[in-house]
Amino acid sequence: MIGGRVALKLDPHALRRLGRDRTVLLVSGTNGKTTTTLMLATALGGAGEVASNSDGANMPDGLLAALVATPHAPCAVLEVDESYLPWVAAQVDPAVVVLLNLSRDQLDRVGEVRATEREIRAAIGALPFTSTVANCDDVLITSAAADAAHPVWVGTGGHWHEDAGSCPRCGGAIRHHDDGWACRCGLARPSPSWSVAGDRLVDPLGRGVDLGLRLPGTANRANAALAIAAASCAGVPPELAAARIREISDIGGRYRVVRRQRHSVRLMLAKNPAGWGATIPILAEDTPVVIAVNAREADGRDTSWLWDVPFERLRGKQVVATGERCADLAVRLRYAEVAHRVHRDPVCAVDSLQGGEIELVANYTAFRDLVGRLPA
Repeated sequence: MIGGRVALKLDPHALRRLGRDRTVLLVSGTNGKTTTTLMLATALGGAGEVASNSDGANMPDGLLAALVATPHAPCAVLEVDESYLPWVAAQVDPAVVVLLNLSRDQLDRVGEVRATEREIRAAIGALPFTSTVANCDDVLITSAAADAAHPVWVGTGGHWHEDAGSCPRCGGAIRHHDDGWACRCGLARPSPSWSVAGDRLVDPLGRGVDLGLRLPGTANRANAALAIAAASCAGVPPELAAARIREISDIGGRYRVVRRQRHSVRLMLAKNPAGWGATIPILAEDTPVVIAVNAREADGRDTSWLWDVPFERLRGKQVVATGERCADLAVRLRYAEVAHRVHRDPVCAVDSLQGGEIELVANYTAFRDLVGRLPA
């Protein structure tokens, strides 16, 4: 990334120049970017070398470094931080943009999520030749993609509605019903071309594609659906894309199971309320949960997001609060009436528990540190 930062200083148009003459696909949203980027790059990989930053370096310097590292790759799949998507899209003229979801995350850096939606909406509207693959179960994403020249709607079955109780267009109430959602102003859930139905993805012709993922949870089925739809826009048959994605079991350490002494530890990343909403349902029953929270620059300094996480659903579990902001987490758990212990160091917290399986859930920098400290 240092090389990318230097290159941008020397040549502010370097991203445009390196993206020229490639088929570029961009993946953006609040949660699931790294996972979906890897899925999409894997799905396209059979057609030749693919430039990608699927390690998660999603700022402009990280994108540039990925393109520099593979200068002859005819295709690029790039994860883009949602606040940078408008600028990046204007630089590279993407063939496909994948829009996953929008929710509160790092408000002290990114700002209000509705402002982000408006900026993405304007950027998408300025791309006359781009296919926009969008999650139509996310109100903010639907608003952002509603004016796209070539929208491809994907029904993911998403159930996180906490960030879109009111319409981003008129401010009116969003009404949810069995068939989707709608506002009185006319903004409503579009009819999807692709739909997740259990462990299958129904394509635009009504054919079912088995997902059969090795990654757990409904959020990953949504990520896979969006990746397969995007791969189809690039000419990869859905069955082939799904078969390639099925081989993925580890996303930069996410869901990795590591052995430490007498423990079997599953690592998971959850960095905001929506991420926790997707993580809590896949926690194993009767298994201790170690939660690690930091508040470094890459996490966002503000930990008030903890109060929007439904930690009440952890009542009855054995919970340990850890990380550099373990005290903030402990206060939130106390108000949620979740019995817990506090141990600042996550690895020592693991060691303090009886042998057996452990779920270790961390936010961004805490997770990154743990992947280094708990090698596979």
